[in-house]
Amino acid sequence: MENKLIVSLSPHVHSGDSIQKNMYGVLIALVPAFLVSLYFFGLGALIVTATSVAACLFFEWAIVKFLMKQPETTILDGSAMITGVLLAFNLPSNLPLWIIVLGALFAIGVGKMSFGGLGCNPFNPALAGRVFLLLSFPVQMTSWPVAGQLTAYTDATTAATPLALMKQAIHGNTAALAELPDALSLLLGQSGGCIGEVSALALLLGLVYMLWKKIITWHIPVSILATVFVFAGLMHLADPVKYVSPVMQLLSGGLMLGAVFMATDYVTSPMSKKGMLIYGVCIGLLTVVIRLFGAYPEGMSFAILIMNAFTPLINTYCKPKRFGEVAKKK
Repeated sequence: MENKLIVSLSPHVHSGDSIQKNMYGVLIALVPAFLVSLYFFGLGALIVTATSVAACLFFEWAIVKFLMKQPETTILDGSAMITGVLLAFNLPSNLPLWIIVLGALFAIGVGKMSFGGLGCNPFNPALAGRVFLLLSFPVQMTSWPVAGQLTAYTDATTAATPLALMKQAIHGNTAALAELPDALSLLLGQSGGCIGEVSALALLLGLVYMLWKKIITWHIPVSILATVFVFAGLMHLADPVKYVSPVMQLLSGGLMLGAVFMATDYVTSPMSKKGMLIYGVCIGLLTVVIRLFGAYPEGMSFAILIMNAFTPLINTYCKPKRFGEVAKKK
């Protein structure tokens, strides 16, 4: 038998990582936040999450099969499921089903597949869907059910979120801060907001898991959280009556969810460690600026999408050392 020499390009050693493995690793990291959402929002959280995931899977399958006419589907790689879960985590637990389906269609159809699918999208699809819904249906997207209504869905009682109360204080109604939950409640999830953002502790558990499994590195989440802490701390020192403490800023809204699961998206974040730090610092600054001086109480989604647009520029500026390159002597 004739032996054949097979020649191929490097690399020749495989680490064992794959898109599917990492995607399902992220889904495992999202489990604590999902369980907390079920505990505090019950039926509403389950309906919103199931609808979002099912819609994202369907739209990706339909687009790949009937519009792109590819023989193999991509719904099993886990990316569409993650988009569905993250989109749901950015929605209130009483959102009508047809609005969720529209958000999934925009996230998958416009935010992802219109650019060619996974690996080609410049913006985080789940955040693109969330911002589309926020701009299109501002009333429904800002009606926040009170935590603890396990069986309520469309008729759930609503109340102001911690970020909305902070915004009222910035506009002069400092008495609103008396209604603000304490730090422990925000850490555990006993507050109003989107279903996946209320418990900072559950999201931090997901961060620890992804760092342990080396799904992500520490650079982006830590740089975001540190920047928000420093900037918000300076504003609090300047006017402690109007601006809350940096700890409250860190535990409120979608900051933890965005820093851990959204900003760290492989496709839309920088490749080099230096670029990741620049990216994270800019997201943290933009988030605090929008929260304190913008029209919306929350700025995380907008900050990440803005920096998604700058990712190619950051990659151009922060190029990694080429393989085999010898450092120049000064």
